[in-house]
Parts: sequence; C-alpha cells; structure tokens
Amino acid sequence: MIDGAALNESSRISTLAVSFQQRSSESRNAKDRSITMKLPRHAEIWLLPYLQDRLRKAARQTKPKRAWVAITDHYEPMGTGASVPIASARVAQWRDKWPRISSDAPRDATGQCPQHSFFYPQEEYRRDLLDGIAEMVRFGVGDVEVHLHHDKEERNSFIRKITEYCSRLTDDHGLLRRQDGHTVFGFIHGNWALDNSHPDGKACGLNGEIALLRDLGCYADFTMPSLPSPTQGRLVNQIYWCTNNPDDRPKSFDRGIEATVGGGRRGDLLMITGPLGLRFGERLMPRMETGEIAGYDMPTPSRIHKWFDLAPSIGQDVFLKLHTHGATERNLEPLLNGGLSNLYRWLAEEADRRDIEIHWATAWQMYQAANALIHASNSVSEPAFSSAEATY
Repeated sequence: MIDGAALNESSRISTLAVSFQQRSSESRNAKDRSITMKLPRHAEIWLLPYLQDRLRKAARQTKPKRAWVAITDHYEPMGTGASVPIASARVAQWRDKWPRISSDAPRDATGQCPQHSFFYPQEEYRRDLLDGIAEMVRFGVGDVEVHLHHDKEERNSFIRKITEYCSRLTDDHGLLRRQDGHTVFGFIHGNWALDNSHPDGKACGLNGEIALLRDLGCYADFTMPSLPSPTQGRLVNQIYWCTNNPDDRPKSFDRGIEATVGGGRRGDLLMITGPLGLRFGERLMPRMETGEIAGYDMPTPSRIHKWFDLAPSIGQDVFLKLHTHGATERNLEPLLNGGLSNLYRWLAEEADRRDIEIHWATAWQMYQAANALIHASNSVSEPAFSSAEATY
C-alpha cells in the first residue's frame, strides 16, 4: 500500500532542500546572504531521518488497527514566577473543569474517557497543589508522573531528588505505582535537555542520566520531540530503546533500536516520542509540527490528520503522544474553554475515517500498550489499567 500523500510531502521537502543548497551557493557567490532560503531549525539533526521515516511509512503494506492517544502535560502551576495563590487557582481550574470535559468527550473503544497525564516538576512540589491534582486522578481522568528542571546537577543529588520525590508522590498522595516493591515512573526532562543534551551543557549537567533513570525506576521517557531546541535527537517518529553511552557521553538517546512486536527489551530506557514533521500549505515556508498543543497553535482537523500520519507505530498499533504546558493561562484558558473538547471530538472523527480503534491513555497506559506488543502479549486490546504489572 503506497501512501501518495507521504510521497508527495517527501518530494516537496527534497525540492526545498535542493532549493536551499542552490540559493545558498548563489548567495555566497554574490556575497549577498539576504536571499538565502532557510531550512527549519536544526534540520541537520532531524531532516534526513524524517525523510527516511516518511518514505518508509509511504511504502508500508499493513494498515494500522489501533491508536493510543496520550497528552503529556509539562504541568508547571508555579511557572512564569507565579505566587502560591495563582498556582492554586490554576490547579483549581483544572480540577473543576477537566473532569467534566473528559466525561462529555467521546469514549474510546473500551468505554474509557479521555485521560490527562500531569508531569509535575519536582522543584515545584507543594502538598496542597499535588492534592488538587491527585483528586483528578481519583476521579479516573488522569495520572501524575515525574518532571524535573535542573542545572549543573551531580549524580548523588539527582538520585536523592528523584528518590525523595517519588516517595512523596507515592506515600503522601497515593500516586505513581510500585513494581516488585519499587516505585516506577514516567519522565520528562525540563528544558528538553535530557542526558545533558544541550550543546552548551545547560539545563542539566549530568552525564549518564539515562542509566540513572533506568536504575531509579523510570519505565519510559516522554521528552522528545524537543524542537526547536538543539537537544532534539536524530531518531524521530519512533518508539525505541536507547542505551547509555559506555563512556557517559551526553545525548545517549541520539541512537537506539526501534521497538518491534515481540522484539523484547533492547536497551536501558524506552523512548516514547511524539510526532515530528513539517506542515505545508499554511504559509510560504513549511511550519514545524511537534505535537504541541498551545494557545498559539491549537488543534485543528488538519493537524490531527497530520499527527496520525507521523505518529510512531509498533506493528499495527499507532502511538500518538502529544504535549502541552497546560498550567499557565496562555494555554490553560484555550484548553479548558473548548480546545480539549474539540481535540477529542476531532481525534475520534479522524480515527473513524481511518477505521482505527481508538484508545485514550495515560502515559503509563500508553507504555503498557507498547510493552505488551514488545513482549508479544495478547493484552493490548484490553484497557491498560494503571495498576497493571509491567514486564521488564
């Protein structure tokens, strides 16, 4: 089955790249850089892998059967320097509105309502704020995972931060879950700098972070894609296994082994990435698509169509991991006042058009679905309850 849309897009990108090279050469010859056509930011990292992924998907022979959709929220109620009263008001708006939005949205193939995964930052911990989010978890419309912003980090302080934070979430709020007596968690790195991946060493400072996350109980990382940040990895639109560099060099996730049905564990940490690509037709130059939901770039039917085309897959299951920063007003207000309602309605409609069974998932449930396929389990068609045991 040849996907003509993907082939057409690949042709347009190739034309763009050739035009870029020609104009750059002309500009240098003329000593006039004002006419240079620019490729999207940091294209040297991701553009070729993206083209390869589009061509591969254009030629795939089987049609997806299921789609797993998760919103991973870098949820920072004290962001933008907010006071505690403002942060509390932000959490209260989510607690008051999100359960109703979820309840009114279309149910998935198993009857589950939409879920929202709150990746709450360790450095913003306040019991009262987490209590408000935990209430939504008890309502059955969300989950909490680990988010962390840090800089110039040392190994022992990182271990202490993660260990103590997970203990608080588990013991004081009944969040996360235990596996073989140990707490396990999903992770998003603050400022995108996973495994000290920023070229300047900013916003992390800790080499060997992948191995530490593995040892501390991280079941999967959800940081990527990170564009327009230079921390973006070279593997795009894949769920894959990364292994910590033997010499603890940064950015171990730049390479990996794609997760496959029955392939088993093939590395230190599973990377569950969101859609990354280019959107044509909205303006002269293509626009970057990273699966971000923001006040300045809200979901539309055309974006959702693109997400389905770009999303990683394992066998005949598609994994659509979206992200947002949903706590601050610039995103909170449009999301809770129609944006999320439209999103889930359009997602369900797009799945219907493609004849795909849709599943709303937390980050943990998305991991459980992927993990079941990786280990060739038969449980993938059933709801992935948060209390389920994972196979490591």
